[in-house]
Amino acid sequence: MEYSYTIIDSDAVSNLQLRSFMEEYEDFKCLGLTKKPSDGLNSILKLCPNIVFVNLNEQAPSLFHMVVELHQYLDNIPLIIGVSKTREYAYDAIKNNFFDYWLQPYNEFDIRKSLLKIRKMEPKDLIPSTICLKSYKDFHYIDTRDILYLQADNNSTEFYLKDGSITNAYKTLKTFENQLPYNFVRIHQSYIVNTDYISRINFGKSICALKMMNKQLPFSKSYRENMDCLKKALSRNSVSALN
Repeated sequence: MEYSYTIIDSDAVSNLQLRSFMEEYEDFKCLGLTKKPSDGLNSILKLCPNIVFVNLNEQAPSLFHMVVELHQYLDNIPLIIGVSKTREYAYDAIKNNFFDYWLQPYNEFDIRKSLLKIRKMEPKDLIPSTICLKSYKDFHYIDTRDILYLQADNNSTEFYLKDGSITNAYKTLKTFENQLPYNFVRIHQSYIVNTDYISRINFGKSICALKMMNKQLPFSKSYRENMDCLKKALSRNSVSALN
């Protein structure tokens, strides 16, 4: 699994040092760098990173306020790791449910321990449940629990929601494949489905039916392995009555 992170740090030397340490871990990818809490909040909502590093040496009150503000927009808050030259803000970091608190200068051992703990976490605990669709200056936030399925439309993607509405994003289906929670599965070149809404899988006709709507989606041979894994996962949580 890959892990994404952003950095909020007004100190150029500090953020260069942090990125240098993080480069050792190839499965951790930097999505963006910001200097101010307001820009950092926008970056988190836009990019939905798994982890956010915040330098508390400057603007600490504003950064703590930003973390509180995240709860207004996201159900799943990214893991927050605080960075500081002193322990001055450690208590506030604990109160705000920070995942960890690193002292500067950076300690390679502390970084390694934190990242190994993150690797042991369940994927569902790391992927935000809100996705941001951006079009120019328009930001559309969608709760992934409301998405039934995604359908490719040339170089754009249509999101079909449980309230019957359709939202268009000007990015390919592939773009969203690794950004969505674990319960979204690619079943076809043109479809990604929210498996929470699957009511039936017909392997003879290569189709799956969805709850809440009279809709059947095809799945292709190239994604048959995904469907086999999905069938096993759904069967583990159901009572079998085979004929």
